[in-house]
Amino acid sequence: MAARLSDPLPTGAIPFDIVGFDLDGTLIDTSGDLAAAVNHALGTIGRAPFPVAAIHPFVGKGARVMLQRALDASGGYDEALLTGLLPILLDYYEQNLAIHSLPYPGLIAAMDALSARGVKLAICTNKAERFTVPLMHQIGLADRFASIVAGDTVGVSKPDPAPIHEMIARAGGGRTIFIGDTINDIAGARNAAIPSIAVSFGFLDGPVEELNADGVIHHFDELVPMLESWPA
Repeated sequence: MAARLSDPLPTGAIPFDIVGFDLDGTLIDTSGDLAAAVNHALGTIGRAPFPVAAIHPFVGKGARVMLQRALDASGGYDEALLTGLLPILLDYYEQNLAIHSLPYPGLIAAMDALSARGVKLAICTNKAERFTVPLMHQIGLADRFASIVAGDTVGVSKPDPAPIHEMIARAGGGRTIFIGDTINDIAGARNAAIPSIAVSFGFLDGPVEELNADGVIHHFDELVPMLESWPA
């Protein structure tokens, strides 16, 4: 007999059709390659490089803000300097997308478990398409996602809900949850009227609890069990 809408889900079922992910700091630890690009740009004006870990708080609001924060922390900047260095950073990064970038521990196993249950995977990132799509191909994960929406795909980026709505539509629609590491991700999910999970291992610029996500994970091993226990 067909299940009624009021019937509980089977034990271990996941009440989502789509699990959406942010990219940098959520799916992939891109800090090594982002730091190399920042340090390359800084080196052209004689400034000392940052350690990779020091780059983490600079990331999350796009390349321009990342560079602005790095310049500010290394001696200051003006708009002319920022505007002049940004293409140097972007060109270097485009040529070195996946030298150090790797999936976070447990991600692949979690993706396998979700896909095996018929859950579609999707990406919504504020990273530009010129970097997003080549990066996902270079690390061999592009084909695992039903949709990939970048920061310039629809003309606006998170926390605007439009790119998340587009991610859902391109993946075929259905109940969706979004996973990210910054306020843009969690606020974007909230604006799109879908639940969210924050990861504590990403490019945080404050305590993960301050993101006010609906759930928090500290390792991807926790993702599937959390989704299994999510209220239907």
